[in-house]
Amino acid sequence: MSTPGPAYVTRVVEDEADRQACFAVRKEVFVVEQRVPEDLEYDAYDATAVHVLAVRRDGEPLGTGRLLTGEAAAVKNGGAADVGALGRLAVTKAARGLGVGAALVRAVEDAARARGLAAVDLHAQTHALGFYERLGYVAYGPEFLDAGIDHRAMRKALV
Repeated sequence: MSTPGPAYVTRVVEDEADRQACFAVRKEVFVVEQRVPEDLEYDAYDATAVHVLAVRRDGEPLGTGRLLTGEAAAVKNGGAADVGALGRLAVTKAARGLGVGAALVRAVEDAARARGLAAVDLHAQTHALGFYERLGYVAYGPEFLDAGIDHRAMRKALV
């Protein structure tokens, strides 16, 4: 008897349909659930970011995240050229607790390694600090508000 494959897969977005699926997940989580204004959720970085997507076997989008590199990342991480910026990590309500968020973080980290980056920074909502700490991220600096939500900067060295 064969065992079924994983309930979902993560992949780097390569086409417009996947990109739109990422935006739909972000709208559901950030704009609808967390009431982040739509004009703050989508930005100029979306055009050049590396987006990752988690999809169920039937194609249903479950989560997304993005990696900024180069100048876009430097704006977020204090100017370090070899540090990427993970952001816009979102998992649909129905998919929470299935490991999708951790799989997306690993996919972003893999994309960062593939681009020769030494570390990944992120701005974590303070309620999610423990999640990122379990994945090896370390908080630094003071709390700050982003879209009216408390955040902390975090970083993980890639080995």
